[in-house]
Amino acid sequence: MASVARSSLLRQAATASRLSAAHPLFQQQSLLQNSLRIAAFHASSRRNLLPPPAQVIQGGVNDAHPVPKPSPSHGSYHWTFERLIAAAIVPLSVAPFAAGSLHPISDAIFCGLLLIHSHLGLQVLVTDYIPKKRFPIARKAFTWGLNTITALVGLGLYEFETNDVGLTELVSKLWHA
Repeated sequence: MASVARSSLLRQAATASRLSAAHPLFQQQSLLQNSLRIAAFHASSRRNLLPPPAQVIQGGVNDAHPVPKPSPSHGSYHWTFERLIAAAIVPLSVAPFAAGSLHPISDAIFCGLLLIHSHLGLQVLVTDYIPKKRFPIARKAFTWGLNTITALVGLGLYEFETNDVGLTELVSKLWHA
């Protein structure tokens, strides 16, 4: 990263020196601007958004890592299920506009698959970036928060589908607006 920034600073300095040879008034102004940029680049402080967690070593060097119980829903079947849902969303999002049919059942299936796809994607983020061993309380809070938000969005989509125009009709109206 520093080498990229250095090369761009060198290019700026070379350009300024070429321009300053032609115009003496430009020399003082460009020198001041470049020195401010370089000073700002080197004087920036590093601030962490969150403090790092406590560094605790549990066990010894030669302790084996515990092997989790095998579960078909957390392995290749889970990945295959996610890919099938993602692949099913594509024709369901294009079909109402291509065929001209805005059927409420296809719209409800599309909303359900979109909700499941979003939930599974965010669930993977929680699983990957909030480890249960280091942050057990935060992991549980984020999992419950994700489940709550998914339920509320599902309720909102149900209300929108039954009492309003529906998701596909909304996209169609926004597209033609």
